Amino acid sequence: MSDMLKDQVVVVTGGARGIGRAIAEAFAGAGATLVLADLNAEGVRDTAGEIARKFGVKAEGAGCDVSKAADCQALIDGAQQRHGRLDVLVNNAGITRDKLIARMSEEDWQMVLNINLNSVFHCSKAAARIMAKARAGRIINIASVVGVIGNAGQCNYSASKAGIIGLSKSLAREIGSRAVTVNCIAPGFIATAMTDVLPEDVKARLLESIPLGRLGQAEDVAQAALFLASPGAAYITGHVLHVDGGMAM
Repeated sequence: MSDMLKDQVVVVTGGARGIGRAIAEAFAGAGATLVLADLNAEGVRDTAGEIARKFGVKAEGAGCDVSKAADCQALIDGAQQRHGRLDVLVNNAGITRDKLIARMSEEDWQMVLNINLNSVFHCSKAAARIMAKARAGRIINIASVVGVIGNAGQCNYSASKAGIIGLSKSLAREIGSRAVTVNCIAPGFIATAMTDVLPEDVKARLLESIPLGRLGQAEDVAQAALFLASPGAAYITGHVLHVDGGMAM
């Protein structure tokens, strides 16, 4: 365990499991104080408790519906008020509702946009005010390779992730003068609960599209997030870091 982020306060949405949990553990290993948010309130509290015990850091879990502006505002304000600062926001929460567009309902479209994209707007807006005033901070948004290259059956998901990239670049220009950086990570196909349910023939076709010949691990994304929060990334903003095994090269 290092102390690279000692005393820094980090908020991670979608922090109960998968990539969000891996990111939380990477930051805990660097000594950060964690505020994890997830719709699964019980799950995220359990995760926070396990991380706190494992790494010897402060970690708390909060139930939060990131599709709601009020919940996002309360999450960010609460973290700052309880801990006296806010250093890093990782917007990771996301869902899929995959269907070809001809069969995609308005509900499928809107739910994915609300959770994946609107949450980034709401949380980033709340965090940017705090960070700009402090003249320090990092916002790290989890996009996706399909937000860059597209994917059949994922018009809603791809649109939400492409939107995150555009939002991030614009916000980076808005608050860069306040020494706040805003960057994206665009993961490829990562081995998580989402990919575990894919049929074997689909997985085989996926592997053929990945030059490195394997699915990514949640820890691959976590290490990229840790780098973007580190002192070594202080002069990087408005960037999309691809963690995709070469899919989008």
